[in-house]
Amino acid sequence: MINLFKVKEKQKEAAENAEGKQQIKEQTASKLRLHRDISELTLPPICTIEFPNGKDDLMHFEVTIKPDEGYYTDGTFPFTFEIPILYPHDAPKVKCKVKVYHPNIDLEGNVCLNILREDWKPVLNINAVIYGLIHLFTEPNHEDPLNHEAAEELRDKPKSFEQTVGRTMWGGHVHDVYFDRVL
Repeated sequence: MINLFKVKEKQKEAAENAEGKQQIKEQTASKLRLHRDISELTLPPICTIEFPNGKDDLMHFEVTIKPDEGYYTDGTFPFTFEIPILYPHDAPKVKCKVKVYHPNIDLEGNVCLNILREDWKPVLNINAVIYGLIHLFTEPNHEDPLNHEAAEELRDKPKSFEQTVGRTMWGGHVHDVYFDRVL
């Protein structure tokens, strides 16, 4: 807590000494925590992170996952991360930017990951969320689905599910739904 006060004091001093220069942006506790989380990221080679609004806007960023094993091997799956002002007390909002045939991702891009909902705790961080997303691609969970059709196919007909995933990753229509090409 003392460090937060020191940061505030330094910002105030710098603003007072600026005399007509551009004022320093105020740092909130959520931005400080997010900055630490991002600086401590240990991304595997199958992930990249981008800041489309520049490095000054840490509250909005994109993570792309390119699985190297499982049903979704070689696909490219971008996710948007929206960090709430009450982070880390509130979980980040994560959405998949492409349509994917997956039991735990619905057709609007919403993600069903327990740590983004009921199991979120302030001790968790962005790294945990990214590794949770990677796990969804290596081990899709048919027991807690958002896309019930995909979950049923995975549970009842895993070979058919594998073929459907392969077709949808090439893009086009499957079951009257258009899927984005991710290969």
